[in-house]
Parts: sequence; C-alpha cells; structure tokens
Amino acid sequence: MARRKVSTTVYITLEQNERLKLLNQRTKVPVAEYIREGIDLVLDRYKEFLPGQLTFEDGVKGK
Repeated sequence: MARRKVSTTVYITLEQNERLKLLNQRTKVPVAEYIREGIDLVLDRYKEFLPGQLTFEDGVKGK
C-alpha cells in the first residue's frame, strides 16, 4: 500500500547530486526513492532517541 508523501526541501552537495543522478541513470530508480531510503536508514540507526512503545524487556528493566 502506498503511503502519503509530503513535499520538503533539502540541500545536498553538488557531489551528492551528481552521484545520485548517475545512480538514477544506471538503475532507473528515482532520486527521491534513494533519499527516502537514506532517511529510513538514519531513523533506524537512531531509533533509540525517538519515542516509541516499550518492549517487554524494557518494562522488566524499569522495575
């Protein structure tokens, strides 16, 4: 199921832009898809800093 997307502006370096365009030309995957994938990787990497539901193990540690 496709999720709703919102428009935003990001600034990237010229080198990042060139490399993303080259990747797009070679793979035919839209640049926006690579940017969304990169955001997902960062959010996963730093998920401990984001609010979320406690796991059972977290609840046991808190006692």
